Amino acid sequence: MAAQPLTVIAVLKAKPGKEELLKQEIIDCIAPTRAEAGCINYDLHQSLDDRTSFTLYENWRSKEDLDQHLQTPYLQALLGKAEELLAADPDIQLLERIG
Repeated sequence: MAAQPLTVIAVLKAKPGKEELLKQEIIDCIAPTRAEAGCINYDLHQSLDDRTSFTLYENWRSKEDLDQHLQTPYLQALLGKAEELLAADPDIQLLERIG
């Protein structure tokens, strides 16, 4: 059975005053993430209504590719700054396309 593509929607909420720092930290991860073999797309969005809210819309070739991404040094470095930058734990949804 072939690996199933996977969609990830991750919402990150910056601490007040940390919006620009969080945005830059995520932007720094975009190019290397998009270069990963299993990455289909990796897009960052910022809410127009709440500038502390960032959403990553990601598509991966497989869950295994996502798991490899989660171990990359640049993502681990970002996750290591979560306590400093984030107001709450990220809200992460893993989705499979059904239609």
